[in-house]
Amino acid sequence: MTVRMRHTRSQTKQRRSHHALSNPAIAEDSSGNPHLRHRMSPTTGIYRGRKVVDMGARAVRKASKTKEKANAR
Repeated sequence: MTVRMRHTRSQTKQRRSHHALSNPAIAEDSSGNPHLRHRMSPTTGIYRGRKVVDMGARAVRKASKTKEKANAR
């Protein structure tokens, strides 16, 4: 089937006026690092004043994983 009626330029632009993206809400943790709202800080692993993830252990685990992949080749 074909498209029934042509849409005017005005109607098309009015529809597209709602397609704009907004800037993400950025918050700062206690050390001043920016992060997304309602999520932990990726640099410190802190959310709402308490430590959620130990980032040092996470870095060690990631390094060992990449080392294993390099040795497997």
